[in-house]
Amino acid sequence: MEPIYRLGYTLSNLVARLYFRRRVIHPEKLAVPGGCLVVANHTSFLDPPMIGSAFPEAIHYMARKTLFSNKVADWIYRHCNAIPVNQERPELATIKRILQLVDQGEKVLIFPEGERTRDGQLKEKGAPGIGMLIAKSKKPILPVRLYGAYEAFPRGAKIPKPSRLTVVAGDLLDLSELIEDADLKGKELYQALSDRAMEAIAELKLPEVT
Repeated sequence: MEPIYRLGYTLSNLVARLYFRRRVIHPEKLAVPGGCLVVANHTSFLDPPMIGSAFPEAIHYMARKTLFSNKVADWIYRHCNAIPVNQERPELATIKRILQLVDQGEKVLIFPEGERTRDGQLKEKGAPGIGMLIAKSKKPILPVRLYGAYEAFPRGAKIPKPSRLTVVAGDLLDLSELIEDADLKGKELYQALSDRAMEAIAELKLPEVT
């Protein structure tokens, strides 16, 4: 880890443990070797740091390009492995960068929903652009679900509340058969891949209390 990332990683873990009492279900599944796309639900600005700091190694994540509005913010975000994304019209350079990172054995956190939820509910369908990344990467996806972030820091909130957070990690999912399906091409394929990613996230449940 680079020094700036390590600092953010350490601070995020401190906040996660002390303020949010975060727990991680199946942490061993976050230690898988090799590059992949980490697909997760998107409910809050807390998602990247609370999910990213649960991993034992540095990961990359996408962030709105508007957050890189000045030199200081740009420097900090880039050194924290953030990838600027134009949400209205994703740029080819951004797509190439994500695919390059995954090909080099890195993990990139993406949100199939495309934006933060407005009601805390998980969408059934994903954004086709995310499906395109899955198809082009030809790598497995790693589903992760974060519980409690919407209650802690929803849209419009100014200060996060100390709501308990839980990260549930799933198994690597190989979608090569779906990618190679002769009946699916172009946008139909991308939509199917994004929807499958959403299904994998939805399947991650909180453990039953006994």
